[in-house]
Amino acid sequence: MQLKPIKTEADHEAALREIERLWGAEEGTANGDRLEILTTLVEVYEESRFAMDMPDPIEAIKFRLEQQGEDQKALIGIIGNRTRVYEVLRRDRALSLNMIRQLNERLRIPAEILIRPVRIRKKKQAA
Repeated sequence: MQLKPIKTEADHEAALREIERLWGAEEGTANGDRLEILTTLVEVYEESRFAMDMPDPIEAIKFRLEQQGEDQKALIGIIGNRTRVYEVLRRDRALSLNMIRQLNERLRIPAEILIRPVRIRKKKQAA
């Protein structure tokens, strides 16, 4: 296989086959260098082709709680009082800077996720 940018699915599959063949090649050898170049090309192709959006902040918070075997009560004191927690999780209130800091520090949720806009729930208008 000739080294070239990966532009099609066929190029991608060929590169993956070549990587598999070269897997375990010693660093600093011709095959090791070839393996390193191919993995970089595949990584760039996959990042552009299969890019993933960042998760919604509220969904990220719920996921982290689930990972830790916790429920919404664990957020009391991190986000604020019980009412504030429920307002945030129901999307009635956006995350404040202080809430983002606390969630980042205490639950280790990346700030890049938490600073994304939260889809605030539209309040129903009275008839």
